Amino acid sequence: MEALIDTVLLKVASRCNIDCTYCYVYHMGDDNWSRMGKFMSPETIEATAQELKKVADLQGKPFSVVLHGGEPFLLGAQRLNYLLATLRNSLTQDFTISIQTNGVLISNEILDICSFHRASVAVSIDGPKEVHDQWRVDHAGGGTFEAVIKGYEILKSHPDHLFLNAGLLAVIDPFSDPGEVYRFFKSLDAPSVDFLYRDGNHDRLPFGKKALYSTEYGSWMSELLKIYLADHNPLPIRVLDDMLKVLLGGMVSKEGLGVTDFGILIIDTDGSLTKNDTLKSAFNGADQFERRVNITDRNLFDFVSSPAFTAYREMQRPSNEKCLRCPYLDLCGGGMILHRWKKETEFNNISVYCADQMLLVDEMKSALEKIYGNVA
Repeated sequence: MEALIDTVLLKVASRCNIDCTYCYVYHMGDDNWSRMGKFMSPETIEATAQELKKVADLQGKPFSVVLHGGEPFLLGAQRLNYLLATLRNSLTQDFTISIQTNGVLISNEILDICSFHRASVAVSIDGPKEVHDQWRVDHAGGGTFEAVIKGYEILKSHPDHLFLNAGLLAVIDPFSDPGEVYRFFKSLDAPSVDFLYRDGNHDRLPFGKKALYSTEYGSWMSELLKIYLADHNPLPIRVLDDMLKVLLGGMVSKEGLGVTDFGILIIDTDGSLTKNDTLKSAFNGADQFERRVNITDRNLFDFVSSPAFTAYREMQRPSNEKCLRCPYLDLCGGGMILHRWKKETEFNNISVYCADQMLLVDEMKSALEKIYGNVA
């Protein structure tokens, strides 16, 4: 049968040990986290593992599991080991398990547990110290760069680092120097890096964007693209690689690119099943389904087969007429859902990054045509 779930995001910890100023969980208007326990309970973990196994057996296709938060390593070694062991008792290694961490709490003990249960680790870092420490701060407002680098060096030096190190994730600062940022990431000898646009929408434009059709982020990414393509031994950048692949006729593998409707399920710390949690940045409760469902209800397969979950998946496909007529639709796909929000028209809008993406695609097509000739 067609896959109902492609990715499961487990919000295993509702709190974070740092306080990133742009975080959609704590600084974009949603406050559900404050009413939850700090960690996913054993009952919720057991129900999650068993229900995921049922869906896996029925859909016959592996999905990815991502441990998220808050900060997942706040679990500590004992809770983390229990969580991963429980998941692995239900899901074979055909199902990838990864952990997105801010890096501060990485230790050899934690990594040994991840290695044993085959769970890889991706680290969030936004660039060199002067870039990173503007945004990714601790609860006293101090920079976290040195602590993150220390954690990342522990990851790089672990005996199983070739498996464990899943790469880096950065949020773009459009006022930073793309060349400096690229050289910094390459100096870390990471297997890859991915870049994210800032959260924002039509009612609250992302940081650095002067207007809906301004191209601060597209210009930044276009400059990064030129540096990337000029490097004879480049550091893999997932978003650029995916877009270039699609332009050359390949398939989309990333949410927010192409006309897709990936099945992305979020299981919150209290076991609630929600929509993509980045929707929190639109308005308080934007990630909630109309009917509240919890993983401990033991009916996950029925839920992900339901009209409510199908409608949520279909939200990823753009409905705005400008998007539907756009020649770039097959690549852009209307962008991320959260970037389309406007109170008056809800999600029936172009992305606030439409002009940025069009600029970047034009730069990519121009670069590819110099190599391969005309690109459709």
